[in-house]
Amino acid sequence: MIDLASTSELLEACWRNLVLGVVQGLTEFLPISSTAHLKVVPVLAGWGDPGVSVTAVIQLGSILAVIAYFKSDLAKVLKGIASAIKRGKWREPDARLGIAIVLGTIPILLAGMAIKLFWPGYGTSSIRSLPSIAIVSIVMALLLALAERIGPRLKQIDDVQGRDGLKMGLAQALALIPGVSRSGSTLTASLFDGWQRQDAARFSFLLGIPAITISGLVELQEAFTKPSAGGVLPILVGIFSAAVVSWLAIDWLLKYLQRHSTRIFVVYRLLFGLLVLAWWLGDTSN
Repeated sequence: MIDLASTSELLEACWRNLVLGVVQGLTEFLPISSTAHLKVVPVLAGWGDPGVSVTAVIQLGSILAVIAYFKSDLAKVLKGIASAIKRGKWREPDARLGIAIVLGTIPILLAGMAIKLFWPGYGTSSIRSLPSIAIVSIVMALLLALAERIGPRLKQIDDVQGRDGLKMGLAQALALIPGVSRSGSTLTASLFDGWQRQDAARFSFLLGIPAITISGLVELQEAFTKPSAGGVLPILVGIFSAAVVSWLAIDWLLKYLQRHSTRIFVVYRLLFGLLVLAWWLGDTSN
């Protein structure tokens, strides 16, 4: 006999993670903070905070998308590194890009390990609260607007050096603060550093592959055993929807930045931050 209650709970969990996957896919690569939206949307829907582990695992869908989208770029990077190891050609663009990705991954790994080891209450801390997310979103919007205004936009991805990877890596580590946005912080830092918009976004996507993959794999076991996740099937639904929507978002953003500035994201982040702050103030006053 079919347990209708269990079936209903499973379907509800699948629907919830489908929505979370769509939100993840739309916001991971756009400079608007996936972490913030994955915190705010479930709260507004009455589901509560899904938690760090669930959102980290759903991000694996975004990794599948970015690997599929940039498979030829990644193949060139791996070939360039292999050639550099064999022949010592470390000055070739593909080898330099590989070095930049490795160096850029170190800061967020160290910061993530520090949080995991020394900040056990991070998932429920005030840094993940709605007012904190709102204020951070507003601040990052203003920084992106400033970078858009003063950045010379001369540097291309073939010009990348190891020090560029380290600088973008330090910016990427700030994304551990909800509301910052991994793609937003790296795009902002790249524009300040003189990158062209499309090349800055492309490097940001490639730089995110190791960090997001490691983050998702570390949280995998905890996410599957978390009651709010609903089990294996709902998590897989979330990963799949995140993968599909992420691929579409990557394709759209790269084409968009060929002809447009980041102004639309500045406006969105300002409005998002102000609305979340207003909603929180209204909720606490009741």
